[in-house]
Amino acid sequence: MILNIKDFLKTLTTHPGVYQMLGESGKILYVGKARNIKKRVTSYFSAKQKDIKTLALLKQVQDITITITHTENEALLLECNLIKKHRPHYNVLFRDDKSFPYILITQERPYPCIDFYRGNKKSGGNYFGPYPNSIAVRETIHLIQKLFGLRICSDKYSPKRARPCLKYQIGLCSGACAGLISEEDYQTSVQHAILFLQGKNKQILADLHYQMEQASTALKYEKAAKLRDQLALFREIQEHQCVSAAHGDADVIGFAAAGIVCIQLLMIRGGRILGSQAYYPTVPLNSTKEEILTSFITQHYLSHDKETNLIPKEMIVDIPLPEYSWLKNTLSEQSKQTINLSYKVRGERKKWLEIANASAQQSAASRFRNNTNIHTQERFVALQALLNCEKWQSLDHIECFDISHTMGEATVASCVVFNSNGPVKNEYRHFNIKGITPGDDIAAMRQVIFRRYQRLQSESIKLPEVILIDGGLAQLTAVKKMLAELNMHQVTLVGVAKGVSRKPGLETLYITDHPPIHLASDSPALHLIQQIRDEAHRFAITGHRHQRDRKRLTSSLETIPGIGAHRRRELLRYFGGIQAIKHASLDELKQVPGISRSLAQRIFEALRPVKERNNDKFT
Repeated sequence: MILNIKDFLKTLTTHPGVYQMLGESGKILYVGKARNIKKRVTSYFSAKQKDIKTLALLKQVQDITITITHTENEALLLECNLIKKHRPHYNVLFRDDKSFPYILITQERPYPCIDFYRGNKKSGGNYFGPYPNSIAVRETIHLIQKLFGLRICSDKYSPKRARPCLKYQIGLCSGACAGLISEEDYQTSVQHAILFLQGKNKQILADLHYQMEQASTALKYEKAAKLRDQLALFREIQEHQCVSAAHGDADVIGFAAAGIVCIQLLMIRGGRILGSQAYYPTVPLNSTKEEILTSFITQHYLSHDKETNLIPKEMIVDIPLPEYSWLKNTLSEQSKQTINLSYKVRGERKKWLEIANASAQQSAASRFRNNTNIHTQERFVALQALLNCEKWQSLDHIECFDISHTMGEATVASCVVFNSNGPVKNEYRHFNIKGITPGDDIAAMRQVIFRRYQRLQSESIKLPEVILIDGGLAQLTAVKKMLAELNMHQVTLVGVAKGVSRKPGLETLYITDHPPIHLASDSPALHLIQQIRDEAHRFAITGHRHQRDRKRLTSSLETIPGIGAHRRRELLRYFGGIQAIKHASLDELKQVPGISRSLAQRIFEALRPVKERNNDKFT
């Protein structure tokens, strides 16, 4: 540590700049920025309580170097570049990806081509993007070929071929390479492709309609029919695009932490989702969501080797960032346009944010599951070593329980089973909990434990070596008493409490006859416990939602005037279940014996949302 920290702090300036905290042999441990260097660095050595990450950092600091900058924005840029260069252990770090791909429409006459492009832009040609990955580019190019027939072949083959290539034969090219389309018509297709990439679909539809009418008036029925088919294909593609809006260029930043942290970048250009890219940062323990999102924005957009046109006019996140104005000013200065950092969004932008967050959850869960499956056996060994139980030859059977309900409604318990090869899904079980006070999780846990192991004992089925409980000491005590009543003294109980912050890596483990344990965030045993606990939670929620929806739908059917037990039975017999009744059309409901037209109308209106009812009228 610095020999005299008080003297060092007195020498600091109040100017903006960057500070680097160094460990042994001058290794950079952390890089930070500050509007006021003196105030920021002094805060590390104040008496104010600090988080675990900061305390661990300060224990290793041997020296601090300061770099003064002219402006606050320069400090932010310098911090970003230093993090990229040195990758300090206590900073949130993102992998530096290769450059983003673009779609290029060349300017050659008479027949421009469309192509995949990556690298620095050159003069000439129209560039569209950037796209998040090459798959999104190639899918978009394929769509444009289907819609507008633009060529992708090399100039040395066009337009002097004797006959068109295979792309023409399968309807993905207009035959420009063999001169089968006039220059005027091909240029019109090029302009439509450009409008499509700019998100101006209404203008394309209007142009196609006008051309079709003109061709029909001029008695060019073959051309009119071709334009008609093009219109139909265009509308079909529009319907299959999951999200589309009239306008809007934005990068939507989703966030998830499911065993690992994932940032999902959703790129919107011209109101259309171009695709998304998942990023998995290296995150120090106790890093906040605000810190991770801020680090992503600075490292992704402000690195010195990034093109400034990668910075969109708007970035959308789901929480306010602590350095909002600083980030906004620096991003605006770099891109030479006003940048908005939005977090309170509605309408189409809210849908984009929901998609980004849901995608991040899925990506994080998949990545975590794939990573953990590779090392499941090693993690079983690590957990056995942690529990230090000599009565097992090897740990190979773990069961985990969780409870799910909505304000006490439709309480469902889950039981998931794992062995050293991973989840044993055919042994998963749901339990509908009844006869307890709504919302009493401890009573629900006692009931599911009794029902589960009373049956296993009666059928002489092998019992688990370890039982995990999603809960703290109260749940563990209740389960321990229930197992004692069942004479199951050989089973080891582990309660997994999430803690106040509920962040992964900060769980408290309550083990039978042991003091509470806090494992390191990189512990293989903790990773296994997290995986099993999260799977039990997912399975419990799935069962609860099914039970809740079934109960609510059944209640809705019973409250419809004119539907008694007999007609309800006929409906269920005819359709096979409540879900099929919910999705039945008005005509299908009228086919049920004993259901009149007016009664079918009442059922239809009671079980179908207004939007679905309106859509059904036109089918």
